[in-house]
Amino acid sequence: METNEGRRQSQAVVVTGPPGSGKSTLAALLAGRLGAALLDLDTATADLTAVVATLLGVNDLDDPVLAGATRAARYAAITAVAEENLRLGLSVVLVAPFTSERRDPTAWAALAARLEAAGGRPTLVWLEISAAAVEDRIRRRGAGRDAPRLAREDGLTGVDLAAPRVPHVRADAMQQPEALVDAVLARLLGGPVRQDVPSVS
Repeated sequence: METNEGRRQSQAVVVTGPPGSGKSTLAALLAGRLGAALLDLDTATADLTAVVATLLGVNDLDDPVLAGATRAARYAAITAVAEENLRLGLSVVLVAPFTSERRDPTAWAALAARLEAAGGRPTLVWLEISAAAVEDRIRRRGAGRDAPRLAREDGLTGVDLAAPRVPHVRADAMQQPEALVDAVLARLLGGPVRQDVPSVS
């Protein structure tokens, strides 16, 4: 897409999906192929979140008390960095759960408006995956951050697998990473995103 100045509009790709769906892998590949800045919520804010968690006496990143104390600030941080990059004419790839933004059209509209005002073309990419595949991947990766989730009584049954309620590109998380990024890039660079986008698999 060309801007009024005749140069290609920067991409502002928001990658979301359930835990274990491959968000970070897809986002890194997309950033590399687009020459974009990669803004990973965990990488950017994990150390400060850990400090707050210690102060609150919480060791579960999904704890509602910790989330309530840090969620807004964490997302504000990566959004502000995205805006700075977009104003410089750089594409950005943001990766995080973006739960509110994918559930609430008003929240998505607010984020998209900020990214667009900074010079980006916002697109939400949703990694679709089954509950069984999520559980298998989380157990196999053995990450420390997953231990509290696996220890809870409901385990992984509380993971939100519902597709976003906002316009998005659906991507099959079970595809091989290179094939997946090819398919997503074809959609990103090929036209408008509709609510009823078919799977890119």
